[in-house]
Amino acid sequence: MPPYRTARAFAVALLAALLGALLPATAAHAAEGEVRGGRLDWGIKKSFQTYVTGPIADGGYRLTSGAATVGAGQFRFHSAKGSYDPATGAFEARFGGGVHFTGHRKPNGGHELDLAVSRPTVRIAGGRGTLHVDMVSKARGTGKVTSTTQVPFASLNLSGVNMKGGSGPIRLASVPATLTAQGATAFAGFYTAGTALDPISLSVDLVNAGPPRQAQPKEPQPSAGSGSKDAKAAKDATDAAQGTVRDAAVDWGVRRTFREYVTGSIARGKWTLADGAQDGGALFRFPTGTGAYDAQKQSLDASFAGSVRFTGENLDLTLSKVTAKVAGGTGTLSADVASAGATTKAVPLVTFGAKDFAPKAGLATLTEAPATLTAEGAEAFGNMYKAGTEMDPVSLAVAVDAKAQLPALPDLGSDVGAAAPSASTPAPAASDAAPAASSSSSPSPSSWWSSTATYLAVGAGVLIVALALAFVVVRRRRATDTATETPAG
Repeated sequence: MPPYRTARAFAVALLAALLGALLPATAAHAAEGEVRGGRLDWGIKKSFQTYVTGPIADGGYRLTSGAATVGAGQFRFHSAKGSYDPATGAFEARFGGGVHFTGHRKPNGGHELDLAVSRPTVRIAGGRGTLHVDMVSKARGTGKVTSTTQVPFASLNLSGVNMKGGSGPIRLASVPATLTAQGATAFAGFYTAGTALDPISLSVDLVNAGPPRQAQPKEPQPSAGSGSKDAKAAKDATDAAQGTVRDAAVDWGVRRTFREYVTGSIARGKWTLADGAQDGGALFRFPTGTGAYDAQKQSLDASFAGSVRFTGENLDLTLSKVTAKVAGGTGTLSADVASAGATTKAVPLVTFGAKDFAPKAGLATLTEAPATLTAEGAEAFGNMYKAGTEMDPVSLAVAVDAKAQLPALPDLGSDVGAAAPSASTPAPAASDAAPAASSSSSPSPSSWWSSTATYLAVGAGVLIVALALAFVVVRRRRATDTATETPAG
């Protein structure tokens, strides 16, 4: 082979090697991912909230299915599930939770304004985004109730957002939203199509799907002897007869307005969880319940782990050693209360209804049972609320079977801390900006792509230099070969 062909072959091989070194790095991020866990923050429309809670409608709203409030007038929806394709930017995230608005109370106890929004879903494809929701609304004037599932409620302005190439978590901050024609109909005619809604912000976690795994043969497990099986069966029978609680948890958010007071402009405080308590956004979970449950009487006497401490301006209140007792269709939630340097033990805080507390598939549950503040509870909260005040509902789950699983806590995704809005999304107006505590710092898809593009640019520069050197080698070899092969004279 002539020398210049050897040099050319060397250049081609070098090019292939460099591309091989570069491409796998990008291909690793090209696998589709599963969206699992995260939150969406959205106020729907601030002026609508003001109208509902103002003197004209004289109404309010109720959070449902684990939704929470965050910041100034935003609702937090939880437990994102969906998919993401970094190659095309296609994205879908479905969230849990809802908000039920009521206003203009009628003499018979109903409401002229009655509207519920739940299960928001964000879908992005081809550079276009849409927010879908479930809605139940009562039309103005006629009172006709309409229920719609996953109606395309708002179009999302994704100008400047590059959804391709993300590796997670995925974060979009203050994306403008505009009411669609279908959304206007579902909104009971309160607003016309094209009306600006509150912007949305979301942060979700990704689980890389990757290539399918090959099934691996299971290693043989040593079989348990009949004696151990019999012992386990005997223990299960004894536990069932004695009503021993296998596992249990109580979920309670205290009171929405109290949480907003703690973190608001007056108290300027926070809450801190300890001893195993978990934060589910709109509620606190006190886990690891132990005690006794009688399935026939549907009674419970259990204690739970965990504590929550509320601190702020002129505020220091801790609830710990939570207990729940159910008997005769009524429940009482109690706790040790520490405030002003003193601790009062086993304070009955709220009572709640518990008429149907029979086990189903080894699990006895109460879901969002309405709760009322006791006189002792009112004193524990410094008489901020009077006895009889409606507090946040109580949810109870008691496993009486070893195979029973407790309900999952709302999944808010990674807590990535506070940060300024991403440069890839439009900056929010000052009136719509969420407080720093509700922002997140996970990288946006476009920020990941910027770093990848930089990496590729550096690689391309190295490639160009290498090709230039190879070209010089080829030219010099050709010149040498020509001088050698040309006859003198």
